Amino acid sequence: MEPLFGRVLTALVTPFGPDGAVDYDAAREVARFVVAQGSEGLVVGGSTGEGSSLTDDEKLSLFAAVAEAVTVPVIAGSTFASTRASVALTAQVRATGVAGVLATTPAYARPNQAGLIAHLGAVAESTPLPVMLYDVPTRTGRKIAAATTIELCRQHTNIVALKDASGDLPAAARVKAQLGDRLDLYSGDDSLTLPFLAVGAVGVVSVAAHWAGAEFVAMVGAVERDKWSKARKVNERLAESYAFESSEAYPNPMPTKAALRFLGLAVGECRLPHSASDPELNAAAARVVGELQATRA
Repeated sequence: MEPLFGRVLTALVTPFGPDGAVDYDAAREVARFVVAQGSEGLVVGGSTGEGSSLTDDEKLSLFAAVAEAVTVPVIAGSTFASTRASVALTAQVRATGVAGVLATTPAYARPNQAGLIAHLGAVAESTPLPVMLYDVPTRTGRKIAAATTIELCRQHTNIVALKDASGDLPAAARVKAQLGDRLDLYSGDDSLTLPFLAVGAVGVVSVAAHWAGAEFVAMVGAVERDKWSKARKVNERLAESYAFESSEAYPNPMPTKAALRFLGLAVGECRLPHSASDPELNAAAARVVGELQATRA
């Protein structure tokens, strides 16, 4: 059965103009660009999209702009640490034309698992759209336990997918063993895509697919055809991209925007609290993207 949102999804950056305003025309251009590279779905307003730095109005306008620009499913990152604010915004996103909602573990508050069930359940109840849970403890300080994911899926039929950026493969395997095709599991960490596919993931919500979409499509496709040797070779070609896409010196999405600028896309700089790019990052982007392109020749 084909996954509802596709197999290779890109967590889209949010372009800003020289004045710091969201550049909606550039967002449409980037969306079309990554879809042309093979992405079957887009996540908008998530962590790569600097969602924590966007206002509600900016998010709603961005969701609508991207959904209008492409024919693939668009998933709206519409949640915050506040349950009330998450429900209020999520209730509005259907009107923007998106296909689904990304419900992220609330940051900073660090609730217990019962709190996560209540928070994420309230988000699911606020919309008729399908929901993708997003487990990213490095950003939020709290992991969604396997038992919590299973319970949420039993309580809410519109929770249909999980983007897992926890790195916890045993927990992911347990979720798939319990839920099977009821839940589409996605790797939320590019570097762990291949092992996540091995425990039953249907694909990846990727950062590096902004410039390496063809490689992710090839790797996921090779696994689908049971060509694991080919998948490993593609994974090896992506190693430099994995190392580049986020680091202590240049956290995501700074490297992605540098890579897109190298490719000629006007995405601008990140908003504070991310700092501006510098010559070292720009040179690294040119090297990583250029070398990957050379391997395709």
